[in-house]
This record gives sequence, C-alpha cells and structure tokens, in this order.
Amino acid sequence: MKHRILITLMALLMGLGASSLRVVVLTPTPQMHCQSCENKIKSNMRFEKGVRKVETDLEKQHVTITYDPKKATVESLQAGMKKIGYDTKVVSDQPLKPEKKMQ
Repeated sequence: MKHRILITLMALLMGLGASSLRVVVLTPTPQMHCQSCENKIKSNMRFEKGVRKVETDLEKQHVTITYDPKKATVESLQAGMKKIGYDTKVVSDQPLKPEKKMQ
C-alpha cells in the first residue's frame, strides 16, 4: 500500500513540475547569422535563472526558451539576451505542452 502511494505521489510531483514550465519564442535583433551566434546565445542563456532549455532556429530567426515561471519572467529572459547584445521581441509565450507518449 505504501509503495502505491509513493509511486502515485512521485508521478503527481513529476507531472506538476513539467506542466508548470513555459516556452517563450523570441526574435533577436541583430539577427543570428551563423553557428557562432547560436552558440553565443545558447551558452549564455543556459545560465540565466529558471532556464531549462534553449533552442535556436537560424532560418526562422527564433530563440525558443523553456523556463520555470517561478524563477524567471519573460522580461528577465529578455534582459539576459540584452546582456549579450540582443534586443528581442516576443513571438509567443505559452505553457509547455506535455509530450505525447508513443504506444
């Protein structure tokens, strides 16, 4: 019985943590032109408080950041981008959608 309660509690806590994350998509100015630009953003933004994941897309000129809204805000992430020389505009800011499990 204790084992089932523990498993249920762990699953619940894991689910709460993932569902509380948010994903913001930013467009940087100046634009990213190369792998070096992408690496600069990724290597610096990963140290910002609350950041869980940073992805870049040169073609779309998007920086996608998964973050914990309890530890960071869109404004603080934009300030982090400003520190490394990029002004940003918000394309979207949404809750992280749970991944669908493959069966």
